[in-house]
Amino acid sequence: MDIPLDPPHPPSSRRRRMVRWVAGGLVVLAALAGLGIWWFFKDDAPPPADLASAVEAIDGGVASSDTTDQAVTTEAAAEPVTTEAAAEPTTTVAGTAAAPPTGVAGTWVVDTSIGEFSFEDSTGTFVGFRVQEELTGIGSTTAVGRTPEVGGTMTIDGTTVTAVSIEANMDAIATNDSRRDDAAQRALATGEFPMATFALTQPIELGDTASSGDPVQVTAIGDLTIHGTTLPVEIPLEAQLVDDVVVVVGSIEIVFADYGVSVPDAPIVVSAEDHGIIELQLFFTR
Repeated sequence: MDIPLDPPHPPSSRRRRMVRWVAGGLVVLAALAGLGIWWFFKDDAPPPADLASAVEAIDGGVASSDTTDQAVTTEAAAEPVTTEAAAEPTTTVAGTAAAPPTGVAGTWVVDTSIGEFSFEDSTGTFVGFRVQEELTGIGSTTAVGRTPEVGGTMTIDGTTVTAVSIEANMDAIATNDSRRDDAAQRALATGEFPMATFALTQPIELGDTASSGDPVQVTAIGDLTIHGTTLPVEIPLEAQLVDDVVVVVGSIEIVFADYGVSVPDAPIVVSAEDHGIIELQLFFTR
């Protein structure tokens, strides 16, 4: 006797289930891809440079130095200092005692050894930019690029800044995404114009309180050179003398076209503003 078999499922039913499985898999993959893109391009821009945070970097550096100085061996700590060595004064070439510098007068040099530099935590010297952009499926974000390769000098006569010369290597710009690095360097044509510079053209009066370590607000008037183009600018600055270190922070908004700089672009970027902020955080020592 023949045993009846269950009728096979219609081919169309199997196809429908397969289509649903494939469609579901594609939805999951799309969701994961979207999440990955959001995570990669989310607005994780560091906060703008500010004087209080920069001063904290000085305090942290001093604390670390003190801790290191205390970590000496027992033999070294116990070793006595001879009377002659203890009594011997610091002398100049002329043989007279050299007094430690006081106040803010003197020639100061940009010091890149203070703090540390990274995209997430820039506690050291840097120069950079901030630009608002619109990303596909993400929305508005802030693109930030910074370079730690900064050099320069500042001359102060009494309490008057008489000369400032700063240069920043824009070819060393770092961001949270190497594709942003490439786009920024293409826009700035760093291969041809690697250095951005600022030169003071008018003296700055700091006031008597600057020597006592009080923060001061001033405006630096000078020539800013970006992408080989030099224009006069007025940069609002905050400065403070902390433990024989002059801390300077500031920012200025510029229009890219004024310097012949094209707006950086990338496939995921819907639009980017045609202007941005140049910011700086500098530590000077003498």
